Amino acid sequence: MSPQPSAPWTSYDGGTSLGWMGTQGGTIARDEDQEGQLRLTYEVDDSRSFHAITCSVTGWLLHHRFFDNAEQAMEAFEAMKPAMEDLRAQLREGGPGSPEEARRGGPVLAAFLARFS
Repeated sequence: MSPQPSAPWTSYDGGTSLGWMGTQGGTIARDEDQEGQLRLTYEVDDSRSFHAITCSVTGWLLHHRFFDNAEQAMEAFEAMKPAMEDLRAQLREGGPGSPEEARRGGPVLAAFLARFS
């Protein structure tokens, strides 16, 4: 049996966040999510060579990465999508349901953070 294709990444909230200030102080230039469970946000401020990506897995992870240029940030943005999909497939939707489940998710999250720090 072949694996199910993943849901598409779509513009978060219909693109209404674009142009607003993001959580890291830059202007949101790209903001995508997948089924309300995964989200990637790219912020930029060229006046200070600032490029940030925030990724989140609902109930499990909120992680920020910083880059010196747009090219590196965009490459990372695209590379993180399949990795986040893999991460989500290993975790309970919406967050852990028990302390034991949270502990089991720890190594999975740690591996993702080690790869994308």
